[in-house]
Amino acid sequence: MSTENALLTILIEKINNDTITLPTLPEVAVKIRRAADDPDINLTRMADVIAQDPALSARMMKVANSAFMGRSVKVETINQAVTRIGLRQIKNIATAMAMEQLFVSKNTLIKSYLTKAWQKTVEISTVAIALMKLYLKENRHGALNLDTITLAALVHNIGVLPILTEAERHEDVFANPQFLGQAIQKLSGRIGSSIMKAWDFTPDFVEVAEKWSDFNFQYEKAAYVDFVRIGALVTGVLKNIENKEALLQGYVDKGILPSIDYLESDEFLAQLEEVKAAFA
Repeated sequence: MSTENALLTILIEKINNDTITLPTLPEVAVKIRRAADDPDINLTRMADVIAQDPALSARMMKVANSAFMGRSVKVETINQAVTRIGLRQIKNIATAMAMEQLFVSKNTLIKSYLTKAWQKTVEISTVAIALMKLYLKENRHGALNLDTITLAALVHNIGVLPILTEAERHEDVFANPQFLGQAIQKLSGRIGSSIMKAWDFTPDFVEVAEKWSDFNFQYEKAAYVDFVRIGALVTGVLKNIENKEALLQGYVDKGILPSIDYLESDEFLAQLEEVKAAFA
């Protein structure tokens, strides 16, 4: 059996036996999510929790002062930033900001794969968030919201982490990057679903992580997974899609896109830049 097939077999067996090593949610994200779920939490206490992590505090200040939040007056303290973002949004946005901490490795080769994976994740997320902002202008009272898509998009490809960790133990597999790509394509959804469940995330996140690349899984109405898929189509992450135009037209029919051409419009490109400035 080739090294590639052996690795694939190992991964499948570990998934089926529930023995694959899953990444843990960054400690600061755990603290913030627990605090946000506390019915007695207030903005001051939440600011204190975030302030314990200087890097995350800086990122949250950046988000609060960005055009993404739609405000022009600059905030200067983490308390002000938390007040502007709000407790409802802070849980998912702060968790999203902490995700980058997982895409690291001391192995040079693994690090390069993880860096590329994170860059693509941010690109997809930028498109998804920009489109959600547009969608919510016309559908303010629907079930979808901006803070959920922010986190869902940034964790949609979390399933690559255990695959790359396992591949690190079988360096020969890196002689065939195409195989590694195939392993990720075949298995990352199932693994991502397991990670979301292990982290006690809601079904919306489980669904996005598991189904984002599966176009056979569809809803009649707009869903979070649609926004991630459009991001993957626009950024070229989903390759060899013969019916790309038809798929995008489907999102026009769902009311997510005004038109296919909108993705190349000045308005949309400006929206992308706003989101990039906050999250990239």
